[in-house]
Formats: sequence, C-alpha cells, structure tokens
Amino acid sequence: MSHAPRKPAPFPTPNAVLEFIRESPTPVGKREIARAFQLTAEQRPALKVLLKELGEAGALERLRGRRLAPPSALPSVTVVDVIAIAGDGEVLARPVNGVPGAAAPADDGEPDPPPRIYMQPERRGHPSLAVGDRVLARLDRIGDREYQGRTIRRLDHDRSGPTRVVGIYRSGRDGGRIVCTDRRAKAELAVAPAHAGGAEVGELVVAEVLPASRAGLRQARIIERLGDSTQPRTISLIAIHGQGLPTVFPAAALAELRALPAVTPEHRTDLRALALVTIDGADARDFDDAVAAEADPDPANPGGWHLVVAIADVAHYVRPGTALDRAAFDRGNSAYFPDRVVPMLPEALSNDLCSLKPEQDRPCLAVHLWLDRDGTLIRHRFERAVMRSRARLTYEQVQAARDGAPDDTTAPLVPAVITPLYGAFQALAAARLRRGTLELELPERQVKLDLNGRVTTISERPHYDSHRLIEEFMIAANVAAAETLEKQGSPLLYRIHDRPTPDKLENLRQFLGTLGLRLARGHGSQPIHFTQILKLASDLPDKVAINEMILRSQAQAQYSPDNIGHFGLALPRYAHFTSPIRRYADLIVHRALIRAFGLGPDGLDDTGMSQLLETGDHLSRTERRAAAAERDAIDRYTAAFLADRVGAVFSGRISGVTRFGLFIRLDDTGADGLIPVSTLPNDRYDHDERLHALIGQRTALRFTLGAAVRVRLVEADALTASTLFALAVSDPPSDRPHRPHRPGHGKSATGDKNRRRPKP
Repeated sequence: MSHAPRKPAPFPTPNAVLEFIRESPTPVGKREIARAFQLTAEQRPALKVLLKELGEAGALERLRGRRLAPPSALPSVTVVDVIAIAGDGEVLARPVNGVPGAAAPADDGEPDPPPRIYMQPERRGHPSLAVGDRVLARLDRIGDREYQGRTIRRLDHDRSGPTRVVGIYRSGRDGGRIVCTDRRAKAELAVAPAHAGGAEVGELVVAEVLPASRAGLRQARIIERLGDSTQPRTISLIAIHGQGLPTVFPAAALAELRALPAVTPEHRTDLRALALVTIDGADARDFDDAVAAEADPDPANPGGWHLVVAIADVAHYVRPGTALDRAAFDRGNSAYFPDRVVPMLPEALSNDLCSLKPEQDRPCLAVHLWLDRDGTLIRHRFERAVMRSRARLTYEQVQAARDGAPDDTTAPLVPAVITPLYGAFQALAAARLRRGTLELELPERQVKLDLNGRVTTISERPHYDSHRLIEEFMIAANVAAAETLEKQGSPLLYRIHDRPTPDKLENLRQFLGTLGLRLARGHGSQPIHFTQILKLASDLPDKVAINEMILRSQAQAQYSPDNIGHFGLALPRYAHFTSPIRRYADLIVHRALIRAFGLGPDGLDDTGMSQLLETGDHLSRTERRAAAAERDAIDRYTAAFLADRVGAVFSGRISGVTRFGLFIRLDDTGADGLIPVSTLPNDRYDHDERLHALIGQRTALRFTLGAAVRVRLVEADALTASTLFALAVSDPPSDRPHRPHRPGHGKSATGDKNRRRPKP
C-alpha cells in the first residue's frame, strides 16, 4: 500500500528563523533549524538561501562548525575586566564599557545577561590573570553570548604612576633589552644606554615603562637592580616586585624609631607573674600573641575556664598620623616567603620592641575570657598591661609535650601551663562543633631551603592540635573584641565573610552530583551543610578536589565597618584583634578599644573613625596583594625544584578543567601546571561545565575533575613560573572508582624561612 507524500510544513518567515536562533541556548546548525520547522528535503535549499541572506544582512553570525547565532555584541578587540576565577580555574571577564549594541530588555523587563568571556591562560602552566586585572583582549566568539579571550596586553588601571615591570636585562644591538618575567608581557622592552642604570647582563631589574614616543619596542628606564637572576634568592624578589609590595621604609618612618616612647608599668595592669607563653612556628620571628589558661576558681562556674590572651601593644609605638603609621597602612600586612619576610613594621618593632620575647617586659593589650564547661564565652574584660613571656614554644614542642614526650623546656610547663591550655581548647573545640563551622582540609605547601637558598624539600605542612588550640584562643579573643566594641557603641572594622552566591552553590551542587553526593536545594545557607558533605567525602579519592570546590564556592573574606557576620566561622560578629604586628586591621581594632575605654592618648582618632569604609577596602586589597605574591613565590620555588627533572613522570590529579586544558596538581610536591587541550589524545574536546570535564567528540574520552593522572613534565621555569605537563601515556586518566556509570556522558576515562601559619 502506497503512502501519500508528506505535505510540506509552511516555510518559516525570516523573523521566525531569527527568533528560533535567538532563543536557542547554544548556536545551532542548518539541520536543527530544518528539524524544528519540519522542513522537507525539497525545502532545505530555500532555507540555505534564506540563511545566507540573513547573514549578508548582518542579522546572524556564522561561527565555527557552520553554527549560527545572533550577531556578536562585542568587537574583536575589547578592554575587559577579570571578574572571577570559576570553580575549575576558568578565568571569567566582562567588557569594561558595557555591551555595544546589546539587545533591549526582554518582555519581562529584565535585560539579557552580559556575555561570558573565558580568558585563555597567558602564563604557561598557570591562570596568571587575577580578579581585578584589566586587559586589552582579542575575542573569538564561541557561542551566542560566549567568547574566548586572549590577552593582548595588561592595563594597569588600578596602579598610580608609571607602569613598572620586573625582568631580566639582556644586551641588544642598539642598547639593552628587558625580558619580562610576567608572561602577560608579550614583547621585550628596549633600554637606552642612558636608562640602563648600570645594570649588567643577566641581572634581575625593576623598570619603569616610558610613554610611547615612536614605533618599535616600548622604552623602559631601569630604576632598581635586584641581583643576578641565576641566584635562587631572586625568586621571591620576582613575586614581591611583580605584585608591587613596598620593600623600603621611608626615612621619616625609620627616624621615628629613635624617638619611640618608653614602656612603664604605670597605668597598666601588671601581668608579669602570669604564666603566659607564646606558641608559634619554629621559623617565626615576630611573636604577637601569648596565652595562659586555668580552671575557673569561681564556684558558680563549675568546669569552666579562665583564659588570658595577651597581644603586643603595637598602638603604643605606632601612633595615628605618624610616618610609621602611614608606612604600615600602605603595606597593610606582612607577607611571608620561604626565604624572607616583607614586614608591615620595621624589624626593630616587629622582631624586637613589639615582639613578645621570653623573659622580657613587653606592653600588651590583654583580654580575660571566661568560658563555661561547654566552651561558651560567658564574659570577658580588656585591659592595657605589661607582661613577661615565660617561654617561646613551637607547635611541635607543645604537641610533643601533650603526647607525653616533653623536652627540657616544656617538661616543667606541662602541669601548670600546657595541660590547662588543652583543657580550655577542648571546651572551645566542642563549642565550635556545636556551632557548625566550615571545616575545610586543604594541604599547605612548605618549601624548605638550604643555606644557599636552593629548595631542598617541598612537603605538606603538618597541622597539629597545638595549631588548633591557638586558632581557637585567637577566635575567642577576636569575638570578644567585636562584642565589646559593639556594646560600647563604637564603630569598628569587622572581618566579614558573606554567604555563597546562588550561582556558586548551583555550580557546586552539580559537581557534587557527578560524584553521587547531594547538596539539597536550600542547603548551603549554613556552613555545617558543607562540613557534612566533607565528612561523607573524607574517605573518597576525590577528597582534596571536593574541599577545593567547596572553598571556591565561598565568598572572599574582607574588612568592613558594616557587619554581615562571618559565614565560615558561623559567628554573628567577628573582628581581627590578635595580630597587630602583621595586620593593620588589628591595629585599628586596638585603637578602637583604647579609645572606647579611655586607655591612653593613642586611640583611634576622629579621622580614623570617619574613614573605616575606605580603610577596610584598602586593607582587603593589600591582603589579596600579599596572598598573590606568596602564592606566586611558592609556585616559582616549586618550578625551580622541578627544573632539572624535565621529562620525568609524576602522579597527580586533575585540579581544574577548562576549555583550554587541564590543570594538574602533583601528589608529592603539590606543584600545579597545565596540560593544554591541544596535547590531549587526538580528538576535539568539548568542555562540559556541569560535569567539570573535557569530553572527546569522536572518542567520547572524558577527563574529569579529581581524576588520577600520570603526567610527564615538559617545562619548569622559576623565572616565568611556567610549569607545563603532558599525559605520560596516550591513555586518559584513571576515573574515580566510586563514580556511578552515567549513560550518555561518554566513556569513563581509564587509562619559610619566616613563614608562619596564619592565625584567625
């Protein structure tokens, strides 16, 4: 029996075709359009003609793979700001001046979302762009409102004065050349003989880029010589000067050191008989907190504890408006590197006068804390005092003593000092557990150097109960400072930490779903929800990846006079009080307490009170600046450690998945590097953001976040922080053994020196 030929569907109007293309979440091809409008084979030539006419009229744009999308809203060369580093390390940007020719608001009145720009890594092996960077970028359109960006040059919109660069001085035909250590600087800089500043070939230098005056290479003037670039101790200098950390104190600030006011016990509480001790890292040089504990003798508080946290009285020496104060504010905080410290205060203060050295009288601002047996803070009192530390202890010493192996220093301190400290700590830890804080477990790399500054080992920094003890004492003191100033009606600089945004929560929820872990909708509003997930994942191979993804979902902590609470610590109010030697924010809180209680003439002045918002913004930026320099230095030292092992094979895991390739973290050293997508097994790979995977179009091979890999080191260069890997074999990485099979998602892949652990 014959069938009547199918009656052709009405041929779509140009507007109908354009509406279909606009509403599609991804670019479409001619086949999808024909299927959507049920066109017959005889109608397809007419569709081809229509699409060609629409393209010639500028109504749609042809992308790679003959895909079609609405016209691009962005020019091919655009100034963009980096706005986020996504969960897998993907660098996201947006155009600075909005979207030219952007579509009008939709029927619901809401404008279209801004286009997404994925910036390609510019420093081989690392996503060198950071949030806040502004760059001139060349854009390639890859979707309806998606672009791939490549940096043409960085624009220093946030820095005042001429642009500075760090590089290696080389000889040239008509003068010198500077090869920048920052991979984002694509071209060399020319240095005229008059601008060389006596630099020698091979030296690491800081240069000022001069205004362009003629065609050819940009000109630069060398303003500082940092030494032989082949010497290992220049590695930290690249990171320090690359981030613009101040390294020289003004002469006026140093001159003030000679006239600092002497300390007398007058008008201070005398705590010199109290058994206060400092507990820090073995390589610490600045001791800004000392602790003591005893069982509370008050019969009304059975099982309770009395703690004393004494903090260096930096405000006594660094007065508002002085040159020392301006220098400390400019730095914002100390920065710690494997071979040096860039201190917030001159060493005469940070390592001597302000440092709570054993058996030396030191001024302090002390807080007495009374806890009940459950670790709840029931009352507290602040006082300006003079103290004398009984001992300078390390985390390792204290933990060994607690574990029954005291040394000569700790043995006499165990009964009256160390045992009560741990008793109070256990009460605080129980309160923290009830509170439900965010408990991330992220390994920290520890770089150890020999006497010549060369890396000897890179290992995971241990974390003992002695570390947690100090952390809990500091948190309790910081809470007391915030509560006290609020009660006094005093403005203060809070340490705030916002809740995760809905977008980041959804991204995390999808990632956890691929592992068979469920973060229910509505969860994520409390830190305990994340800690529960971490407990479930504690024995999984993906433990580190899950910790990192949860960390990436969190907001960034910052300083502000406007309180929104501290999400990670599950605290309604929190301030930094316990580290004024290394954080200016803590000095602000000290001054606020001094003013609130009339403890001296060196409290927070009216100008400081009125500028807390600006101060908070500045200190949040300097904190990020120092952290970026510290990470950069660790990466460079790690690259130096691996430099003579190019060609060797290592085990690691995929720590990030982007459309440009896979970020790899090695198991033994924690080194991070990139496998470019172009070097993966012969195929074209699609980036699945939901699965955090690269999936082969032809082979369906899948490279997923957290998967184990064997990689070969292709490049490791400390001067450029370049670490590049390739798969050691042609087989893809070993997938997670516990992952359930998901049909349709492709084949399962087989195949410091003065560094101290930050206190809260």
